[in-house]
Amino acid sequence: MSDLLYSEIENDLRASVREVLDDKAPWTSVLAGTEKDEPYDAALWQAVAAQLGCAGLPVPEDLGGAGATWRETAVVMEELGRYAAPVPFLSASVIATAALMAAGERDLLAGLASGERIAVLAVPFSTAPGDAVAAARVEDGAVTGVVTSVADGMAADVFLVPAGDGLYAVDAAGVRRTAVTSLDMTRRLADVAFSGAPARRVGEGDGAVRAALLTGAAMLASEQLGLAERCLDDTVAYVKTRYQFGRPVGSYQGLKHRLADLWTSITQARAVARHAASRVAAGDAGDAGDAGTAIAVAVAQAHCSAVALKAAEECVQMHGGIGFTWEHPAHLYLKRAKADSLALGTPGHHRAALAALVDLPPA
Repeated sequence: MSDLLYSEIENDLRASVREVLDDKAPWTSVLAGTEKDEPYDAALWQAVAAQLGCAGLPVPEDLGGAGATWRETAVVMEELGRYAAPVPFLSASVIATAALMAAGERDLLAGLASGERIAVLAVPFSTAPGDAVAAARVEDGAVTGVVTSVADGMAADVFLVPAGDGLYAVDAAGVRRTAVTSLDMTRRLADVAFSGAPARRVGEGDGAVRAALLTGAAMLASEQLGLAERCLDDTVAYVKTRYQFGRPVGSYQGLKHRLADLWTSITQARAVARHAASRVAAGDAGDAGDAGTAIAVAVAQAHCSAVALKAAEECVQMHGGIGFTWEHPAHLYLKRAKADSLALGTPGHHRAALAALVDLPPA
């Protein structure tokens, strides 16, 4: 059984990341950024990825990384989830990094570890581990095809494209990208069209893509955990100070019970998210396809997606009228929670995958 407790190093890392986010990503700044054309917050990305060195946490030290594990990366994901931070960390520092580590690519991985480059796996954001992803074809060293709804596609410097039996690196400068109006404007989507774009094979495709998506789903559970915790904290703080009929609304039994149920669900979410992160961290990304890891990730996603969405809904409702306005951050959390619940496989998809993994009979 993996240790689900946070280490001293992980707690120190959390404190450092939260300090930066408190300074550079208050919800007012995040909200203002959703109304701009920039695909992500470049200054925040520089601070988190490069200055703190979070982009290269799981990358070996000889490639400029920190030589840590996916457990430490999961802690960063929790904090980014708390702030609905508009940075391409999940796309570049988790999914693309895991793909390159599994493929054995070194040169491009070093650029990602330093935060100088942003690579994105060119698959729809809804793609779950194990799904078929071949949406492009390669011929004579060039990639052709269209991939829709790519997360952080507008922010990418490099696309990692599954084509045929390989994974190919394509410079984004030669690719046509079209921004998509996204539900969650803190993590934007784009349609990407490859028209004979020059490509370099970086490794075998199927195994690298599966490892990347499985690792991404595990880390997404930690993001959902952080988001749910933020919603609960903000809601509890609000109901302590909002008075109605001469007493705090939080003193009413109906709200107490709802918040207690939510706290219990979040505690369970923390356990399954930590277990999934620990399973992925037990080996490199290329070994993430064993049944135990797949089971842990399916459980984490099936549970954490629902908990984050419920926490965000309760946050909106228990804030009353102000919670439904643009001038309050609750809608940012609700949109991120809903978008996350559709990303890398829906809860229903992961429950079905879990049933197959543990040989449950069909309903």
